[in-house]
Amino acid sequence: MTTDRLIRADAARNRERILDTARSRITVHGPDVSMVDIAAAAGVAVGTLYRHFPTKTDLVAAIVSEHLDKLAGLVEKSVTRVESGLAEADDELLHLLLTVLDGAADNRALRAAALTLPEQPAYSQSVLRAFSALNQLVAAGRAAGRLRPDLTADDVVLLACTGPFDQPAQARERWLDLVRPGLLAQPAHSAPAQKA
Repeated sequence: MTTDRLIRADAARNRERILDTARSRITVHGPDVSMVDIAAAAGVAVGTLYRHFPTKTDLVAAIVSEHLDKLAGLVEKSVTRVESGLAEADDELLHLLLTVLDGAADNRALRAAALTLPEQPAYSQSVLRAFSALNQLVAAGRAAGRLRPDLTADDVVLLACTGPFDQPAQARERWLDLVRPGLLAQPAHSAPAQKA
């Protein structure tokens, strides 16, 4: 292995160590944890941390971006299952909502970090990828008559962002039961019988 490859491998390990440490430190101490504290806990020099992440916003955005990339992958897999006939869009959407709620409930670092970001963070490509797949999923569900005809990806994001993250699993499942009728297409009802 050449010296350059060794340096790149060491830099990649340092970056991953910094991200892992930042996630855990933000979970324990909140988003105000200092860069110096993160560097010390990661076992790297402060200069090394700043070479990878010039600002705290860059570090936080990297944590959120990783999560959004994983989320985009989940939504894309849901779209693939629906398009291949292996699943129905409504089932996939409901499962995704619960997955997002459960993931955010277990990931206090992500929630705390996201609150510190500016309106236009650096992870916009991850957001666009996830949102594009979500649009496809919702459109497939509407076309199949399984999701309400006026449902949009924006509606799903609104629900996902306002869910009961801090509640126990039973409360999150109950929340999903309550919002389910608002997502699904309603069966056509026959007109009421006329009285004689």
